Amino acid sequence: VYQLNLNTSFTGDDNLYVRLKTGSGGDNPNFGNKYSTYHNEHGSYKSNLAVDKIWYTTPIGDKVTATIGPKIENYYMLAASPSIYKPKALKAFRFGGHGAAFGASTSVGAGLKYVGDNGFASSITLNSKGGEDTTGILTDGDVSKINTMFAYTADNYHLSATYTTQNGGYTGGYPYFSTRLAKQTGVDTDGWALRAWWRPDEEGTAVPSISVGYDTVSYDTSAANKFKTGEGFSIAFNWSDMFQADDTIGIALGQPIKGTDNVTAGTVDTDPFLWEVYYSFKPNDSIEITPAIFGASDTVSTTNTDDDIFGAVLATTFKF
Repeated sequence: VYQLNLNTSFTGDDNLYVRLKTGSGGDNPNFGNKYSTYHNEHGSYKSNLAVDKIWYTTPIGDKVTATIGPKIENYYMLAASPSIYKPKALKAFRFGGHGAAFGASTSVGAGLKYVGDNGFASSITLNSKGGEDTTGILTDGDVSKINTMFAYTADNYHLSATYTTQNGGYTGGYPYFSTRLAKQTGVDTDGWALRAWWRPDEEGTAVPSISVGYDTVSYDTSAANKFKTGEGFSIAFNWSDMFQADDTIGIALGQPIKGTDNVTAGTVDTDPFLWEVYYSFKPNDSIEITPAIFGASDTVSTTNTDDDIFGAVLATTFKF
């Protein structure tokens, strides 16, 4: 993957962000669309350089910031970071679980966030897949998502709750942290993402930072073999500066969102599990090397058939 981040300010306080990106790799890191093992840096760019993201951010007064753009995900407009865990192998562990509320789908978007002096913050974001064509934003045919976050962040801990309401099957935008049955495209969805993190006062000790997440969703469906609810969780640990400056050890595990309360009596989802372990270090200021191992169980199968995956990856990042 090759990425260029371009930032332009017109007043000194605003920012126009444009990201150019390309790469290759096909479906290899995705293990045949087994969603939970989607690599953190994977993408279907087909070696074409393209505008991957573009948005404009400007302050409104001292505590409110507005964002609008034709290519943006909801989590770039959040009031506060819901997780401080840094996934280096699986995209599913971003944001304390890349689930219902924070699931990515680049689209037309806009948001407002308020950040107070006392640690409290809130935001509301809108993403619309119909905003880029004749369907239109928030029309009956639009596939859209609205997120509302309420957060409190202190020096070394954070608590937040994010409510999401999605129209027209936006659930297709979060495949990374759900089973195939719980993905349920084409239905309206409501859900909550509860997040918390804590970090020690000093790095380089045996005490890690801890990030936890719990997701619950409700599907508006009465179709046969569809689930009416779903839930998932994650817990992740980071140790920093353990063997040398700027190195990181990461361990994350959890249950991707699985379907519960099926419309058809007796139909159950699988019992999924997901994990990653990595060590990242910097041989110099511009290069980061990360060997990692990861695994998943029953994240894709429609029946509990021991659909287990084990993988290893070596990632190298150059920044300049």
